[in-house]
Amino acid sequence: MTLDISSSKSGGVPALEVTHTDDPHVLARAAAEDYSLHIVPRSWRTSRSSVSMAWFGLMSAMFFVVVGATVSLSVGAADALIGIGLSVLAYGAINSVAAKFANQTGTSVSLFSRVVFGRAGSAFAAALFGITIAYYVVAEGAIVASALHAYFGGLPMAFWAFVVVAYQAPLAWRGVTTWLDRLNGVLLPLYVLGLVGSVVWAIAEYGYSNEWLTYKPETAADIGVPGWWFSFVIYMGVWVVTMMAWDYARFGRPQDAAFNARVSFGTPFYVVTLLVNAAVGMFLAQTITIAGPLSEESAILGVIGMMGIWGLLWVLVSQTRVNSGNFYLASTNFQNFFARTLKFSMPRTFWVAVVAVIAYLMMLTNVLSWITTSLQYQGVLIVGWVAIALAHIVWMRLRKLAPDSLEFRPGRVPAVNPAGVGAWGIASAIGILLILVDEGSGALWAPPVAFVVAGVVYSVALAFYRDGWFVMKRPYDPRDEVDDMWEARVRCHRCGDAYIAYEMDRDPAAGHAPICLACASDDLAFQRAADREAAAYRTS
Repeated sequence: MTLDISSSKSGGVPALEVTHTDDPHVLARAAAEDYSLHIVPRSWRTSRSSVSMAWFGLMSAMFFVVVGATVSLSVGAADALIGIGLSVLAYGAINSVAAKFANQTGTSVSLFSRVVFGRAGSAFAAALFGITIAYYVVAEGAIVASALHAYFGGLPMAFWAFVVVAYQAPLAWRGVTTWLDRLNGVLLPLYVLGLVGSVVWAIAEYGYSNEWLTYKPETAADIGVPGWWFSFVIYMGVWVVTMMAWDYARFGRPQDAAFNARVSFGTPFYVVTLLVNAAVGMFLAQTITIAGPLSEESAILGVIGMMGIWGLLWVLVSQTRVNSGNFYLASTNFQNFFARTLKFSMPRTFWVAVVAVIAYLMMLTNVLSWITTSLQYQGVLIVGWVAIALAHIVWMRLRKLAPDSLEFRPGRVPAVNPAGVGAWGIASAIGILLILVDEGSGALWAPPVAFVVAGVVYSVALAFYRDGWFVMKRPYDPRDEVDDMWEARVRCHRCGDAYIAYEMDRDPAAGHAPICLACASDDLAFQRAADREAAAYRTS
């Protein structure tokens, strides 16, 4: 690797050690770490097919098969399909915007949250995202454990829960561009075969009828809102998908940004994930024999009862695809949260193991009985985050600000951004209050109200914004000292590794030597010195 020493343009500070090729040590670690605490350089970006294969693991979540059937049983097939169709359009529009911006900036949810909430607020966003996805790890893993227990019997559920965690967790030890894309690419045809096969099998065994399309519940549920609105709001509870899309889209190549936004993360993906899966679930629920009330667990057991070992294999394939991604996202965000708040920085593989232990212990409880309630409250927080993220992206576009002009470096953003924290806090409080006041209609209005309030309050705040909300101005910026901040790599004085100048800063606690994003986030001495320097610079 060829290195050259650049002389500082600022004077009085150490020269930057610059190279335009990747650091071999960084590349070796990135195979597992996947730049989880850093900006993804363009050299690590991957093809549109690779990004799609990794992301499409979400498509096979049994949750999407069952939720459509559940909504249909509550409000009827017509209203369910209308609400799902509206959700497809909403998901497609929102996640297309979010995915393109993540691609352009290379930021994770945690890093972008630092822009709109400040350092403290971003830590809460990482915790919220990580905990939410950990719940999905538990819920989806519990389904596989139940399926294995139902098919093989004999051994207790605790054994099968251990089997599930033991085989799924290692699948997330490597990253999106080095493993998850290949794993999901191999398993995708098997999932499609199982999905189509379940429909064909049901028709062969029970015959076909259009009643699943015309179904109406005998006694209409008193939900206080139109059926299609009920359906739409139920799917709003899963807008954590936007955060998930963000953390995958940042691996896309710049030249593929438009395609990835429109197709891989856009409406076509949700036509299959939401609409097709829901239609299959609605058909199966009205056709095959299911013991007891419809749930993810009872539906899976019904499929296995019909298809036998082939149904079990379909469940294993589908849940392996989605849970490998869930383990990956949960571990990444746990890593970010503990590194940022407690300065406890460990490899991402360590956090995969932590998530596995937590998931196993939670699976030993009656998790499906309480996890839905918890996710209901977290859903209110998540839709508020989505609204603020969209408002900020639109604001930047209206002001013609380049996406990569974002300031996320810990030494150059304030502890709290009052616009983002205020909007998120107000919207979340109102949404949670609605749920507490009325768990029926109040819970149905909580997500859309929280979304609107968060977006409006943040947008109004931006009309009166101050630069200090988003940036702590300090001298000596490595971004300005190199020819190309995306291609020039600068060596960090603390860890000795070289990262792109876009994420690098100078450490006023070490004579303004260059420091990388992860080291700056973990170093209290750096943070205090940066705060003092910013205050002095502002005064001068």
